[in-house]
Amino acid sequence: MSLAPDITEQLARARADLRMGVPVVMTGPTSAVVIAAETLSAARLADIQALGGQPVLTITARRAETLKARVYDGDLARLVLPADANLAWIHSIADPADDLRTPMKGPFSCDREGDAVLHRTALSLAKTARLLPAVLVLEIADSFKFAAEHGLTRINLESTSAALSTRSPLHPVVHARLPIEASEAGRLHIYRPEDGGEEHYAIEVGRPDRSKPVLARLHSACFTGDVLGSLKCDCGPQLRGALAQMGAEGQGVLLYLNQEGRGIGLANKMRAYSLQDQGFDTVEANHRLGFEDDERDFRLGSDILASMGFSSVRLLTNNPRKVEMMEASGIKVAERVPLRVGENAFNTAYLATKAAKSGHLL
Repeated sequence: MSLAPDITEQLARARADLRMGVPVVMTGPTSAVVIAAETLSAARLADIQALGGQPVLTITARRAETLKARVYDGDLARLVLPADANLAWIHSIADPADDLRTPMKGPFSCDREGDAVLHRTALSLAKTARLLPAVLVLEIADSFKFAAEHGLTRINLESTSAALSTRSPLHPVVHARLPIEASEAGRLHIYRPEDGGEEHYAIEVGRPDRSKPVLARLHSACFTGDVLGSLKCDCGPQLRGALAQMGAEGQGVLLYLNQEGRGIGLANKMRAYSLQDQGFDTVEANHRLGFEDDERDFRLGSDILASMGFSSVRLLTNNPRKVEMMEASGIKVAERVPLRVGENAFNTAYLATKAAKSGHLL
């Protein structure tokens, strides 16, 4: 018998630590102390620099491309921290907010020796914590002693890498009747992941026949569009349009997945909006932040549908990637049902970018 946390529970702790600006210790063939650049404080930076050794600021290849830093590790770059580096410099590398005002942040010395697996895993961990993908990494000798001495969460590199590459199982928590505007015959199902991440929801309209393709929509949470009625996107109209169509047909399932901002979180989405105000499109803004075009995992939707007893869908979407992910996850897409709503003077360019760069059928 053991009450000790397993790797999933340790990672939940590690994410919370990084979000609060607390370092974590990652152990493996090479061990290191890791802290997120976004939440790094001047005091902790001074403490890390006082340890000696050579700290490395790790960023994604997307961010490195903007900064004109050399990428020797394929998907990331390891910037050797200059001796005179201060907190403002580190934050300017992680956050592109002032790129246009101060574009020259180099020259950079980029590490190309040794393995970058630990750095890659640390970046993935920062992403799952919904932080900017930039981490300060300092190799240490005795990870067990170091973690114990400083009271830091200690996670195994191999176990962490394996856990982050596997989507967390979802479990049904509760469901209850919920009359909604689109249909009085509504029912809300709550699903909770094992890894302590955001819960996801399924809104079931009517009593769909499990033996037939159900009218379904994978809808990613959009606080600005769904709640505030933002005109910068088409999310709110798509949400209401999908529910209205399900209500008209008397059946359907809308999966509300908490993957705000194409999976980068609301804070980073607002950073992307700020970059769009500087003239960048939605894809370019994500890249400047260090993210890919789309960080979402639509397989979550197929997991929920399978749990509810559905094996095939009529999918309400303009995004072929959703169709591909459904099919690859074992849910047959009998029909793609277009959902073209919500275009206005403020989002015309955004929709054009979705069509041109993300392959949406608009």
